Amino acid sequence: MRVLEWVGEGQRRLEQAVEALPLAAVAEPSSLPGWTRGHLLTHLARNADALVNLLTWARTGVRTPMYASPEQRGADIEAGAGRAMAEQRADVRESAARFRKAAEALSDDAWSAVVVSGQGREIPASQVPWLRAREVWIHLVDLDVGIGMEALPPDFAWALVQDVASWMSARVGAGVGAELTADGFGTVALGTPSCGVTLSGPPYALAAWLTGRDGSEELHVTGELPVIPRWL
Repeated sequence: MRVLEWVGEGQRRLEQAVEALPLAAVAEPSSLPGWTRGHLLTHLARNADALVNLLTWARTGVRTPMYASPEQRGADIEAGAGRAMAEQRADVRESAARFRKAAEALSDDAWSAVVVSGQGREIPASQVPWLRAREVWIHLVDLDVGIGMEALPPDFAWALVQDVASWMSARVGAGVGAELTADGFGTVALGTPSCGVTLSGPPYALAAWLTGRDGSEELHVTGELPVIPRWL
């Protein structure tokens, strides 16, 4: 499963980046407003455990939601954000190992089991690794350690473009849209593509623009950039 390879690649890059940080960096700001690197690392670890819950649900048939509640999710992040770097590093590493073990335990039939995402959507368990790949790669960039969206594997970045464009197409206003083209990968529609706006460039730049991580300066744009909703 290629998506599990994306998870593994992203996790390796994440662990390397965290190991290279000085100890005091855990309390410094990430690129996400209001979050330190400690918040972000804690979120990544708890996200891994939350997705283990979904894989366990798929394997056992026992309903196991990602989080007990949105409030508990937020409280867990706040509680873990101030921990020392050594503890953060271990948590990021060990939670990822739990996710990997849970994924390896699923049978072919279990991957088809229906679970419920954090947004309340019913999804097959086979989509859970994609949720983890998104978290790891995008938040690696958000860690603000000099790694940009260009670090994303091109095939992963294109999959992200397709995913986010589909999500946004149901949320942009009537007559708003664009055609998004990446050389060697193809074209995907956002909203109403017939409005004459086109964006082309490398997959990572398209993904950066769609997810609110800039990237527009690396795109060739015909027409006026549409106003798009904030991505989750």
